[in-house]
Amino acid sequence: MNLTEVTFLLQSVLLMEEVSLKMCRLMGFVSSHPETFAVAAGGNLSEFIELSAIHCDGWGISALDHRATSVQLNKAAEIARTSSNFISVIENTCTDGALLHFRWATAGIPVSDTNSHPFTHDGYTFIHNGAIYPVDALNLYISDQFRQFILGDTDSEKYFYFLLTEIKKFGLIEGIKSALSIMRKIDYSSINAMILTDTKFITICEHDPERKPSWASDGYYDLYFKITETDVVVASSGWNQHGWERLSNHQILVVDRLTLATEVFAI
Repeated sequence: MNLTEVTFLLQSVLLMEEVSLKMCRLMGFVSSHPETFAVAAGGNLSEFIELSAIHCDGWGISALDHRATSVQLNKAAEIARTSSNFISVIENTCTDGALLHFRWATAGIPVSDTNSHPFTHDGYTFIHNGAIYPVDALNLYISDQFRQFILGDTDSEKYFYFLLTEIKKFGLIEGIKSALSIMRKIDYSSINAMILTDTKFITICEHDPERKPSWASDGYYDLYFKITETDVVVASSGWNQHGWERLSNHQILVVDRLTLATEVFAI
């Protein structure tokens, strides 16, 4: 094998590693009163939406009003920034709690409505950014009670039902901590995630900074939050978040929806 062939082989391996990454963008907010994403995120929301030009394999919005029991869900396997349906949904979603997700699919996992985030179950709604290796690494940890509800092909949906398995055992916060203690023993690029219930808004910041896309700047997996008197907003990096605070890696941010009080826990 000559030098050119070796170089080509190495480039091919790097490319395969690159496209195998799952790279998504997350946003969530809770508020003391119903509001739109534009109000919650501020004037730079259009910059966040432009990130869907790359994170282009689906969009989803879930809304869960405080003390509500059912989730309003809209999602589609299409590019958000060019979707009239997305524009209509995001402009007309007025709620005191919601999640927004732009998907960039892991290679080999189909692009479909079913595989688009958010995922919802029994008053919980969930979004994830990252990849868990292999895709079925969590299968053995998901209880029969929840395994039957898995409809798609993603590691993200399995992550969701694994969290619910542990929450069922230990309660919301302790269940999440239990799940993460197990997950940190397996392979992943990022298990950044957001979970919204009728009483809590929880953001998990847990990732390997070295496993970002090669084209991305440092801090690609970072999450930032903004707290005002009326709302708490958390979102992925890559757009103008001037004045927002960085949530450190290996931490969980918990917001009480009744008071908007925040707590940060180490994972």
